[in-house]
Amino acid sequence: MNSVYEKALGKNIRRLREEKGLTQEALSTKLQLMGCDITRSALAKMEVGQRHIYADEIRLLREILNVRYEDLMEY
Repeated sequence: MNSVYEKALGKNIRRLREEKGLTQEALSTKLQLMGCDITRSALAKMEVGQRHIYADEIRLLREILNVRYEDLMEY
């Protein structure tokens, strides 16, 4: 994935997470409970575009944050 898009995706994840009142720790815990092995540190790297985000992670983030794919992918 293009790094510009990954940074935009990460920025959207952070914005949406904060809008839902979730900390990185809380969101990573929710992801773990749904079978996604991700640490708070890895989530932090995703939010700043330093870590690749996989399709299954995007699907779970959409579900947990209760948003549309378009909300996550907004550029």
